Amino acid sequence: MDSHEHSEQVVWTVVDTGIGPLLLAATRRGLVNVVFHATDAVRDRALARLASRLGGEPSEEPGSPLLAEPIRQVRAYFTGERRDFDLPLDWSLISGFNRQVLRELASGVPYGTVVGYGDLAERVGQPGAAQAVGAAMGSNPLPVVVPCHRVVESDGGIGGFGGGLEAKRRLLALEGVLPEPLF
Repeated sequence: MDSHEHSEQVVWTVVDTGIGPLLLAATRRGLVNVVFHATDAVRDRALARLASRLGGEPSEEPGSPLLAEPIRQVRAYFTGERRDFDLPLDWSLISGFNRQVLRELASGVPYGTVVGYGDLAERVGQPGAAQAVGAAMGSNPLPVVVPCHRVVESDGGIGGFGGGLEAKRRLLALEGVLPEPLF
């Protein structure tokens, strides 16, 4: 068996959004990675990481049928026409507790709502694991689609965010949770 059969076909493209360019990558199983601020350097790092994790060279194919629906839904989300993503997701970049937490987030925290890190820990049966939940959010390979921007601190703080706080604020403003940022 040649090594090619072990590698995953990964296709990618970059979509311009209200929070800057997002890299979308998909496999035959579904959307596998969303990367913020996908300028050249960030994009190259993300693609190298995908290649090392999934094998194979990711290929830029904006016209790929594997990307058609993710592109359409991401655009519709940023124009406010869509609230829920209905996409097959490939969870292979994340496992264990982190995957469990992110799946609960994807299915249980709807558009326009927020949840505390501790509440989310409780929902997956790990009360007291708020920090571990924070780490899971930080390692989310599918931000925006798996809405880690909806997880906030219980004292009203906005919490951290892999895409930067400005992006988190904009996403929450888009969903009507926060007033639109003035600047």
